Amino acid sequence: MVSKVPKHVGLILDGNRRFAKKLGLQPWKGHEFGIKKIEELLKWCLELGVKELTLYSFSTENFNRNKQEIKFLFNLFKKKFEQMKNDSKILKNGVRINLIGRIEMFPADIRKAMLEVAEKTKNNKKLIVNFALAYGGRQEIIDSFKEILKNNPNVNLNKINEELITKNLYLQSEPDLIIRPGGEMRMSNFLLWQSSYAELFFIEKLWPEFTKEDLVNIIKEFNQRQRRFGR
Repeated sequence: MVSKVPKHVGLILDGNRRFAKKLGLQPWKGHEFGIKKIEELLKWCLELGVKELTLYSFSTENFNRNKQEIKFLFNLFKKKFEQMKNDSKILKNGVRINLIGRIEMFPADIRKAMLEVAEKTKNNKKLIVNFALAYGGRQEIIDSFKEILKNNPNVNLNKINEELITKNLYLQSEPDLIIRPGGEMRMSNFLLWQSSYAELFFIEKLWPEFTKEDLVNIIKEFNQRQRRFGR
């Protein structure tokens, strides 16, 4: 289907609320369609041979949304992670669920569901899925420096380099490409450090409308781009 598949794909899951409005539903109902689309995405990535997927699912700024929407989302998160913990296909297909972000910001019951599925799948290696939850790219860099200073209170400033900062990030790997559905053309505080040389793709379709054909076409275009990495 495609000759060369990127190892790591990042996705900003944008457009759920606008999708719901198109259907005449309450805006937050769109998140149900967005979560269901994630199930399809995992299947496509396994079929295509993508090794790692990072999904921008809930930012630190999203905690400022309408309380009714947040409650709805939290219930969805809890239900989804509990479902994944007991999903035989997750284990059978070698999917590892990983969490990046300030997870401690979530209520204890949701955090428990998240951590349980991460623990249960930690040895799986076929597809790593990083859920960016309570995540912010600037916050990640701040937390990296805090970790460095906590573990090395007398650190020599000359020893602070890219390698040390990367080692203390939530996520050490770098995406080859980042996709943002929904028509917006900005990064919105997603993987600011790791995306330095990622290829960016912005499409008009809303996230719940995203298809396997869209993913395949993006990968084909990715293969036509020349990645010089500053050279």
